[in-house]
Amino acid sequence: MEGMNNVVDLCGSIADKPRFSHIGGNDNYFSFPLDIERLSGFVDTVNIIVRQDMMEKLEIEDSRHLAVTGELRSFNNKRGEGSRLIISVFAKEMYFTDDEDKNSVSLTGAVCKKPNLRKTPMGRQICDIMLAVNRRYGRSDYLPCIAWGRLAENASDLKIGDTISLEGRIQSRKYIKTEDGVMTERTAFEVSIVTIAP
Repeated sequence: MEGMNNVVDLCGSIADKPRFSHIGGNDNYFSFPLDIERLSGFVDTVNIIVRQDMMEKLEIEDSRHLAVTGELRSFNNKRGEGSRLIISVFAKEMYFTDDEDKNSVSLTGAVCKKPNLRKTPMGRQICDIMLAVNRRYGRSDYLPCIAWGRLAENASDLKIGDTISLEGRIQSRKYIKTEDGVMTERTAFEVSIVTIAP
Protein backbone atom coordinates (compact mmCIF):
# COMPACT_ATOMS: atom_id res chain seq x y z
CA MET A 1 0.00 0.00 0.00
CA GLU A 2 1.39 3.41 -0.95
CA GLY A 3 2.98 5.32 1.90
CA MET A 4 3.34 2.26 4.14
CA ASN A 5 7.10 2.11 3.49
CA ASN A 6 7.59 5.30 5.54
CA VAL A 7 5.44 5.87 8.63
CA VAL A 8 6.28 8.12 11.57
CA ASP A 9 4.11 8.30 14.70
CA LEU A 10 5.11 10.97 17.24
CA CYS A 11 3.73 12.61 20.35
CA GLY A 12 5.50 15.43 22.16
CA SER A 13 5.53 19.08 23.21
CA ILE A 14 5.70 21.96 20.74
CA ALA A 15 9.05 23.64 21.52
CA ASP A 16 8.74 26.88 19.51
CA LYS A 17 6.42 28.84 17.24
CA PRO A 18 6.09 27.69 13.59
CA ARG A 19 8.28 29.57 11.11
CA PHE A 20 7.96 29.82 7.34
CA SER A 21 9.97 27.05 5.65
CA HIS A 22 9.34 27.02 1.89
CA ILE A 23 6.81 27.06 -0.95
CA GLY A 24 5.99 23.77 -2.66
CA GLY A 25 3.56 23.72 -5.56
CA ASN A 26 0.82 26.15 -4.55
CA ASP A 27 1.25 25.57 -0.82
CA ASN A 28 3.18 27.40 1.89
CA TYR A 29 4.98 25.16 4.38
CA PHE A 30 6.03 25.95 7.94
CA SER A 31 8.32 24.17 10.38
CA PHE A 32 8.44 23.87 14.15
CA PRO A 33 10.37 21.74 16.66
CA LEU A 34 8.67 18.98 18.63
CA ASP A 35 10.32 17.82 21.88
CA ILE A 36 9.87 14.12 22.64
CA GLU A 37 11.07 12.77 25.98
CA ARG A 38 12.68 9.31 26.17
CA LEU A 39 12.18 6.99 29.14
CA SER A 40 15.71 8.00 30.22
CA GLY A 41 14.61 11.65 30.46
CA PHE A 42 16.71 12.73 27.45
CA VAL A 43 14.74 14.86 24.98
CA ASP A 44 14.90 14.38 21.20
CA THR A 45 13.95 17.47 19.21
CA VAL A 46 12.38 16.63 15.83
CA ASN A 47 11.63 19.20 13.11
CA ILE A 48 8.06 19.01 11.79
CA ILE A 49 7.11 20.36 8.34
CA VAL A 50 3.42 21.19 7.90
CA ARG A 51 1.21 22.78 5.25
CA GLN A 52 -0.10 26.23 6.21
CA ASP A 53 -3.78 25.26 6.02
CA MET A 54 -3.28 22.28 8.35
CA MET A 55 -1.30 24.43 10.79
CA GLU A 56 -3.92 27.20 10.86
CA LYS A 57 -6.73 24.74 11.68
CA LEU A 58 -4.88 23.79 14.88
CA GLU A 59 -3.60 27.23 15.97
CA ILE A 60 -0.27 25.77 17.05
CA GLU A 61 1.22 27.37 20.17
CA ASP A 62 4.32 26.69 22.28
CA SER A 63 4.19 23.91 24.88
CA ARG A 64 0.94 22.31 23.66
CA HIS A 65 1.11 18.49 23.54
CA LEU A 66 0.73 17.29 19.95
CA ALA A 67 0.42 13.97 18.12
CA VAL A 68 1.88 13.89 14.59
CA THR A 69 1.60 11.15 11.96
CA GLY A 70 3.60 11.52 8.76
CA GLU A 71 6.73 10.54 6.84
CA LEU A 72 10.44 10.95 7.50
CA ARG A 73 11.96 13.15 4.81
CA SER A 74 15.47 14.21 3.79
CA PHE A 75 16.56 17.36 1.99
CA ASN A 76 20.01 17.99 0.52
CA ASN A 77 21.02 21.46 1.75
CA LYS A 78 23.17 23.15 -0.90
CA ARG A 79 23.24 26.61 0.71
CA GLY A 80 26.48 25.86 2.54
CA GLU A 81 25.01 26.84 5.93
CA GLY A 82 24.18 24.26 8.58
CA SER A 83 23.90 20.52 8.03
CA ARG A 84 24.21 19.15 4.48
CA LEU A 85 21.46 16.58 5.01
CA ILE A 86 18.33 17.98 6.65
CA ILE A 87 15.99 15.42 8.22
CA SER A 88 12.42 16.34 9.14
CA VAL A 89 8.95 14.84 9.53
CA PHE A 90 6.37 15.75 6.88
CA ALA A 91 3.08 15.96 8.81
CA LYS A 92 0.02 14.28 7.30
CA GLU A 93 -2.14 14.35 10.43
CA MET A 94 -1.89 16.33 13.68
CA TYR A 95 -4.07 16.71 16.78
CA PHE A 96 -3.71 17.89 20.37
CA THR A 97 -3.59 15.11 22.96
CA ASP A 98 -2.76 14.27 26.57
CA ASP A 99 -1.15 10.97 25.54
CA GLU A 100 2.37 10.09 26.69
CA ASP A 101 5.35 11.01 24.52
CA LYS A 102 5.82 8.64 21.60
CA ASN A 103 8.54 8.25 18.95
CA SER A 104 8.00 5.45 16.44
CA VAL A 105 9.33 5.01 12.88
CA SER A 106 8.72 2.19 10.34
CA LEU A 107 10.77 2.23 7.12
CA THR A 108 11.22 -0.07 4.15
CA GLY A 109 13.95 0.78 1.68
CA ALA A 110 17.20 -0.19 0.01
CA VAL A 111 20.67 -0.02 1.55
CA CYS A 112 22.47 2.58 -0.61
CA LYS A 113 25.93 2.72 1.03
CA LYS A 114 28.16 0.01 2.45
CA PRO A 115 27.22 -0.31 6.15
CA ASN A 116 29.92 1.01 8.47
CA LEU A 117 30.59 -1.10 11.60
CA ARG A 118 32.52 0.74 14.32
CA LYS A 119 32.86 1.02 18.09
CA THR A 120 31.85 3.89 20.37
CA PRO A 121 34.48 5.32 22.78
CA MET A 122 32.82 3.14 25.44
CA GLY A 123 33.48 0.02 23.30
CA ARG A 124 29.89 -0.63 22.16
CA GLN A 125 29.39 -1.80 18.57
CA ILE A 126 27.43 0.48 16.27
CA CYS A 127 26.63 0.21 12.55
CA ASP A 128 25.71 3.14 10.29
CA ILE A 129 23.25 2.36 7.48
CA MET A 130 22.04 4.78 4.78
CA LEU A 131 18.57 3.76 3.63
CA ALA A 132 16.94 4.98 0.40
CA VAL A 133 13.16 5.05 0.86
CA ASN A 134 11.04 5.61 -2.26
CA ARG A 135 8.19 8.09 -2.40
CA ARG A 136 5.88 9.28 -5.16
CA TYR A 137 7.02 10.88 -8.43
CA GLY A 138 10.22 8.85 -8.57
CA ARG A 139 11.83 10.60 -5.61
CA SER A 140 13.63 9.00 -2.67
CA ASP A 141 14.55 10.02 0.84
CA TYR A 142 18.05 9.13 2.06
CA LEU A 143 17.78 8.40 5.75
CA PRO A 144 20.70 7.72 8.14
CA CYS A 145 20.00 4.82 10.49
CA ILE A 146 22.07 3.23 13.26
CA ALA A 147 22.01 -0.22 14.83
CA TRP A 148 23.59 -1.20 18.15
CA GLY A 149 25.23 -4.27 19.68
CA ARG A 150 24.40 -7.64 18.10
CA LEU A 151 21.97 -5.94 15.71
CA ALA A 152 24.89 -3.78 14.49
CA GLU A 153 27.01 -6.86 13.86
CA ASN A 154 24.23 -8.47 11.80
CA ALA A 155 23.53 -5.22 9.90
CA SER A 156 27.18 -4.96 8.87
CA ASP A 157 26.61 -7.99 6.57
CA LEU A 158 24.02 -6.09 4.49
CA LYS A 159 24.96 -5.34 0.89
CA ILE A 160 24.24 -2.27 -1.24
CA GLY A 161 20.85 -2.81 -2.87
CA ASP A 162 19.47 -5.09 -0.13
CA THR A 163 15.86 -4.23 0.75
CA ILE A 164 15.11 -4.16 4.47
CA SER A 165 12.26 -3.16 6.78
CA LEU A 166 13.09 -1.62 10.12
CA GLU A 167 11.42 -0.23 13.23
CA GLY A 168 12.96 2.37 15.48
CA ARG A 169 12.82 5.96 16.68
CA ILE A 170 14.17 9.32 15.52
CA GLN A 171 17.00 10.56 17.68
CA SER A 172 18.76 13.90 17.71
CA ARG A 173 22.28 14.49 19.00
CA LYS A 174 24.47 17.55 19.28
CA TYR A 175 27.99 17.64 17.93
CA ILE A 176 30.71 20.24 17.30
CA LYS A 177 31.75 21.01 13.71
CA THR A 178 34.99 22.90 13.09
CA GLU A 179 35.29 24.85 9.83
CA ASP A 180 38.12 27.30 9.15
CA GLY A 181 39.05 27.18 12.82
CA VAL A 182 35.53 28.13 13.96
CA MET A 183 33.60 25.69 16.15
CA THR A 184 29.82 25.58 15.79
CA GLU A 185 27.26 23.34 17.44
CA ARG A 186 25.19 21.25 15.03
CA THR A 187 22.41 18.70 15.46
CA ALA A 188 22.44 15.34 13.67
CA PHE A 189 19.32 13.22 13.17
CA GLU A 190 19.16 9.49 12.61
CA VAL A 191 16.86 6.53 13.11
CA SER A 192 17.95 4.39 16.05
CA ILE A 193 16.96 0.86 14.97
CA VAL A 194 15.11 -1.53 17.27
CA THR A 195 14.38 -4.32 14.75
CA ILE A 196 15.49 -5.16 11.16
CA ALA A 197 13.85 -7.67 8.82
CA PRO A 198 14.81 -8.65 5.24
